[in-house]
Amino acid sequence: MKILRFEDLNIWKESLVITKEIYDFTARPYFAKDFDLRSQLRRSVISISPNIVEGFEKRNNNEFVRFLRIAKGSAGEARNQLYIALTVGYITQADFDRADNKL
Repeated sequence: MKILRFEDLNIWKESLVITKEIYDFTARPYFAKDFDLRSQLRRSVISISPNIVEGFEKRNNNEFVRFLRIAKGSAGEARNQLYIALTVGYITQADFDRADNKL
């Protein structure tokens, strides 16, 4: 089955789920006091889905792979920031594990 719309990509759908989860984490009071980490984490996670979409819409496998790699880099950046949030006590280990498994 050929996928014609990015909305049908499971990876794109999953990226929205993790984006929502990160926004929920960063709405907590600890994050409200740490604008830099909150902003950085949100920016890295919200760059995942647009890169998936941009690569898909180019309709070229090489370009799609290139943009998936960029999205993976953003996911790695978000994961690093989750480690920071865990280290400073903004999220629990369970929160971290749940998000990390989606990234």
